[in-house]
Amino acid sequence: MNLNRINPPDDEYNRRWLGETRPPGWVNPAPAPRYNLVVIGAGTAGLVTAAAAAGLGAKVALVEKNLMGGDCLNVGCVPSKTLLHEAHTASLIREAFRLSRAEGDPPQADFAEVMRRVRRVRAEISPHDSARRFRELGVDVFFGEASFSGPDRVRTGEVELCFRKAVIATGARAFVPDIEGLDQTGYLTNETVFNLTEPPARLLIAGGGPIGCELAQAFQRLGSSVTLVESGDRLLPRDDADAARAVMDALMHDGVDLRCRAALQRVGISDGQSVAEILGDGVIDRLQFDRLLLAVGRRPNIEGLNLEPMGIETNSRGVVVDETLRTTNPRVYAAGDVCLPYQFTHTADFCARLVIRNALFSFLPIRARWTDWVIPWCTYTSPEAAHAGLNEDEARRRSIEFDVYRRDFAEVDRARTEGDVRGFVKILTRKGSDRIIGASIVSPHAGDMIGEIALAMTNRIGLGALSSVIHPYPTRAEAIRQCADAYNRTRLTPSKKKLLTRIWKWMR
Repeated sequence: MNLNRINPPDDEYNRRWLGETRPPGWVNPAPAPRYNLVVIGAGTAGLVTAAAAAGLGAKVALVEKNLMGGDCLNVGCVPSKTLLHEAHTASLIREAFRLSRAEGDPPQADFAEVMRRVRRVRAEISPHDSARRFRELGVDVFFGEASFSGPDRVRTGEVELCFRKAVIATGARAFVPDIEGLDQTGYLTNETVFNLTEPPARLLIAGGGPIGCELAQAFQRLGSSVTLVESGDRLLPRDDADAARAVMDALMHDGVDLRCRAALQRVGISDGQSVAEILGDGVIDRLQFDRLLLAVGRRPNIEGLNLEPMGIETNSRGVVVDETLRTTNPRVYAAGDVCLPYQFTHTADFCARLVIRNALFSFLPIRARWTDWVIPWCTYTSPEAAHAGLNEDEARRRSIEFDVYRRDFAEVDRARTEGDVRGFVKILTRKGSDRIIGASIVSPHAGDMIGEIALAMTNRIGLGALSSVIHPYPTRAEAIRQCADAYNRTRLTPSKKKLLTRIWKWMR
C-alpha cells in the first residue's frame, strides 16, 4: 500500500476538473512539419507562453505529461487560497460567536464541506486552463512525456516536434527529505493535502516557509491540532525579520505549536501510533501525530528531458538561464519555477511575457531582462505578510546604507476602527534619498497594498512623491502615505525651519 497516495475524491467537481485538465480519450494531433515554438510544460509559464505566441500568429506545440494548469490550478494557489478563505471564515464565525455572548462551545467548521468547496472552485476555474481552450486558441496540445531528441527536436510518444525555438516550463515539485521512517508513516505534500476529506486530529508540519505557515494556520482554524517544526531561527527566512515575527505571533495566537531551531530526526510507528522524534536545543522530544505534511522546499522538474546532450546546463536550482531567460543552448529558453529562485505564479506569468519577446522577436535590438523586475510576494496568513525589494538584513549584507520609514497600524485609523491593529508598513530608502529599495507590509490584504510600492519602485518614483497620492479615508493604505510624509518631514532641516520662521515673521 502506498501511504503517500491519497486519491482525489470521485465527485462531480473532480470529474469536471480532470475532464478539463486531462480529458479522457484525448487524441494528440498530427504534428506540424515545424513549429515556431515548442513549449514543454502546461503550468502558468507554459500556458501564457503558448497562448501569447499563438495569439501573435506563431505555430505552437504544447506538451504536458500530467495535468494542464500546473501547480497553481491543481495543487497550489487555487486550492490553497480557497482553503485559507474558508479557514478565515471559520475564525470570523468563532469571533462572532464570542461577541454574541452565546453559551456553550463555538461552532466548528465542516471540514468535508470546506474541501468540497475547494474542489468546486478548482473545477470552476479549470476551463480557463483546459486542453480544449488551448486547442481553440490554435495550440497543438500533446499529452505525454517530452525529451529533447536533437538540436531542434522534441520527442513525445512516437512523434517528434521540430522547432525553431523551444521553452522549458516544467516547473518544480515538493522536495522530500531523507527522513528515517517515512515509508512507515507516509506523508503529505501540497500535491496530496487537498485530497483530504477529514481533518487530521494532529497535524505535524515540517517547514516554516510560506506553504508551511499558510497551511499550519488554516488547519489549526479548521479544527486540527498543528505542530510546525522549522530548523531556522524564525519562519519565512526570505522575508523581513519583523514581518516574520508578526506571522509567528499570529500562528501562536491561533494555537499552533511552533518549534523553531528544531529538526525532524525520524518518524515511525509505536503502539499503533505515528511518532516523530524532534531535536531542539539538544533535547529529543517524541510527538504523536496523525498526518505529516512536508513543506521544506521545492525541486525542479528536469529529469528525463535529455538536457545535457543538448548543451543545456543545469544546477541544483534547475535550468541555468541568463538575464533574458535563454539557456546555454541559444535555441532554448526556460521560464518559471524550473529556472528562477522566485517561485511564484505571477513571476511565471511575467517569465512567459519576457520569453515571447526574446525568443520570437530576437531580431529586435533591445532584449528584455528578468533582472530588471521588482518582484513582490505575499504569504497569505492572517495577517498577510507582503514584501518587495530588499529587507534590512539583505541591505546590510550588500553593504547598502539605508533609512527606514515605518508606520504601525496601531496608529492608523482604519485599523483601529476594525479592531485589528497588528502589523505595519515599513519602507526602506537609500541613505539620504527617497529612492525606495524595499518594503514590507503586514496587514489584512497586504498583498493588495504592496502593489503601490512595487509600482513606485518599477517606475523609479521616490517615496516623497507618494505623499501626494490621495487615498480614500479611512483605509489601511494611508499608512503608505504616512511613511512618505515622514520622509518629507526629514527634508525640513533645522536651518531651513529657522529660515522659514524668519520669512513668516517678515510676512506678518
